[in-house]
Amino acid sequence: MKKIFGVKKDKEPPPSIQDASDKINKRGETVDEKVKRLDAELTRYREQIKKTRPGPAQEAVKARAMRVLKQRRMYEGQRDMLYNQTFNLDQVAFASEGLKDAQQTMTALKSANKELKGMMKTVKIQDIDNMQDEMMDLMDVSTEIQESLGRSYNVPDDIDEEELMGELDALEADMGMETDSDGVPSYLQPDKESDVESELNLPSAPSGHAVPPGRHNAEAEDELGLPAVPRASLRG
Repeated sequence: MKKIFGVKKDKEPPPSIQDASDKINKRGETVDEKVKRLDAELTRYREQIKKTRPGPAQEAVKARAMRVLKQRRMYEGQRDMLYNQTFNLDQVAFASEGLKDAQQTMTALKSANKELKGMMKTVKIQDIDNMQDEMMDLMDVSTEIQESLGRSYNVPDDIDEEELMGELDALEADMGMETDSDGVPSYLQPDKESDVESELNLPSAPSGHAVPPGRHNAEAEDELGLPAVPRASLRG
C-alpha cells in the first residue's frame, strides 16, 4: 500500500521571524556588493569620459555608463525594499518578544500572589501587635533591672550646682598651690639639697686665685681660709 499511495511527508515547520530576517539580510548583502561593483564601473567610465575628446568614442562610453547607472538604480530600489522588509520583521519580533515577556510576568505574578495568600493565612496582625507589646514590656523591665543593679551605695544625691562649683574651685586652688611656675606639681619635682654652707656661714675653700679688691678690708685669712691668728698671741 505504501508503494502505491506513498508515504505522507511530514510538513516542515513554518519559518520563524528570525529565519526570515536572516534570509532577507543575506539578500541585502548580495545587493550591496552589486551596487559597489557598479559604483566602481561608473567611476572608471567617468575618468574615461574626461580623458576622451567629444565624438563617437565619448558617446559610446556615455552609453555604457548610462546602462550601468540604470542597473545601479534598480539594485538600489531592491535594497531599499529589502531593508523595509527587515525593519517590519524586526518590529514584529520585538512585539512578539514583548508579549512573551508579559506572559512570563503574569505567570510569575500569579504564582507570587498564590504564595502570599497562603502566607497571610498563617500571619495575623493581632499576633504581631501582641508580640510587640510584650517586647516593649520586657525591655522596660530589663531597663529597670539594669538601673537597680547600677545603683550606688552611701552616695549623697542632694548636691546642688553651687556646691559643685565650690568643690571645683577648691580643687583648682589646691592644684595651683602644688604647681610651680613651670606648671609641674611639687610631688613631681626633684628634691632640692639644702645649702649647708649658707646655713653654717662657713668660709669658702681657697681656690688659689687672687683676693678680689673688695676683700682687702675684710678679716685676714690664712692659707686654709680660716681667720688668721695674730702673731703677738703666738709669741706670748
